[in-house]
Amino acid sequence: MRIEDYSIDTLKTGFYYERETEIFSCIHCNEKTVRGVIYKSTEGDLLLDAERKMKEHILDLHENSFQALVNLNKRSNGLSDSQKRVLEKLFQGYSDNEIAKSQGTESATVRQHRFKLKEKAKQAKVFLAMMELLEEKPEQDILTDIHKGATMVDDRWIITVEEEQKIRETYIDEKTGIIKQFPSKEKRKIVILKYLLSFFNEGVSYTEKEVNEKIKNYYSDFVTIRRYFIEYGFMDRSRDGSSYWMKK
Repeated sequence: MRIEDYSIDTLKTGFYYERETEIFSCIHCNEKTVRGVIYKSTEGDLLLDAERKMKEHILDLHENSFQALVNLNKRSNGLSDSQKRVLEKLFQGYSDNEIAKSQGTESATVRQHRFKLKEKAKQAKVFLAMMELLEEKPEQDILTDIHKGATMVDDRWIITVEEEQKIRETYIDEKTGIIKQFPSKEKRKIVILKYLLSFFNEGVSYTEKEVNEKIKNYYSDFVTIRRYFIEYGFMDRSRDGSSYWMKK
């Protein structure tokens, strides 16, 4: 799940709770706590329940939910670097004059930033309402989800469910699941990469050999697919290339 897909309440707390599994999960990393388990605090002087431990984790590792959201890339929060700096200072309680001095600018410039940000928040409410109304109507062309770690999000990621199904039928053997031919066109390439990625589990670390073996079950050129997994943001890897995992 992409960070943008969480509810506003979840974004504000930085974690969510799954009733079925009784697990609290951080939305910024893979940290989890389990209801019913008692945890030691970071300093070891307190015993915490699962929810309190997750709140401590957000503060310890991510500073706070606000800072974690500010640190997201522009594709996720839509903020420029200058807007981020102003928001950080405002959250920390700095005055317009103090922010202006720290940024080497005028107080009027800071006030203008604040005005624009408030206007952006109002516009976002209107846009969100419009999109919710739009989603309530039956769609003729339902779009597939964009992978949460996707890099260079552009038109090639705009793929309908119908398009995806046709591409799969063209390039994947129905009986064996083997890739008959790897496509050269971007949209088709993404569909096949998504298909191959489905054989990996989120939160699991794989060795390069394990990645190769899983890919080889469905396509012989595992080196190319492994490279595309990284290039398109489907996977990430350690600096030495010893481990791979699905990008969150």
